[in-house]
Amino acid sequence: MAASMKDFEKELESSFKLIKEGDILDVTVIGISETELTVDLNYYTEGIIPLEECSDDPAFSIKNDCNIGDTIRAMVIDAEGDNGAVILSKKAAHNLLVWDELKNDMANRTVFSVKITEANSGGVTGFVKGVKAFIPASKIGLDYVDDTESYVGMTLNAIIITADSTEKRLVLSAKEIARENAALEHSQKVSKLAVGETVSGKIVRMESYGVFIEIGEELIGLCHISQITNKFIKSPKEIVKLGDIVSAKIIALDGDRISLSMKALEDDIPDDEEDTYEIPDEFRADKEEEKDESPFAKLLKGIKL
Repeated sequence: MAASMKDFEKELESSFKLIKEGDILDVTVIGISETELTVDLNYYTEGIIPLEECSDDPAFSIKNDCNIGDTIRAMVIDAEGDNGAVILSKKAAHNLLVWDELKNDMANRTVFSVKITEANSGGVTGFVKGVKAFIPASKIGLDYVDDTESYVGMTLNAIIITADSTEKRLVLSAKEIARENAALEHSQKVSKLAVGETVSGKIVRMESYGVFIEIGEELIGLCHISQITNKFIKSPKEIVKLGDIVSAKIIALDGDRISLSMKALEDDIPDDEEDTYEIPDEFRADKEEEKDESPFAKLLKGIKL
């Protein structure tokens, strides 16, 4: 009974609170219509949140995004509305409080799935936590995007790179997420390779210190100039040219770096293939009369007994 009396006293005390414009209250949704939310203020009267004061997000649906019993934060915008009801704004409270959340999200590199709603030559826009956000064309993917219109309707994973509450400016980047995904995919491909494996590919870049060979799966390895041939060369151009298809052996895997050796395949030539030249008859060991014949034996041949 004592607990019930305390609850009653608390409700009575709340009912005498002076509600003024600008107050942010925690209210409970008790009614939903096509045009407004009815909320319980724990006060002598109910509150109304008009549809236009619910959200700036064009994807917002009062029927789908709100439920009876939801507790939401709303700002008082008219303490003495029609019929004595207090008029509140969910979006005003949200727009005031959300920037602290967005700054924390930026610090924590929180990843958001953002549906692109508009595009222009400079980039694309979407919404994060009800706030309109911009993704520059240079931050949509790994490379600069010219055709931004093709992204409308797509969903991109992005992080916040600017959250300016003063200017109400929210800027996102999908490039970092794309780069991280590409690095992970590259690492997974490299992990399937093995030292000692022979690969083939096209020379896609030449430098004074070696050549870069694309070995498939968008993987590129470096064959240092010292690993191109057993011969001494001053430039890779003495042996190969851009666009050549060559074979090489993987000699090292250091993180995502792939080291290749073309000369290692030269070293792998079997001995029986290297010794295929003809031996002159005079040096053949299968001649019985000269087999193991010492100078002393030859001398004896010339002495008549």
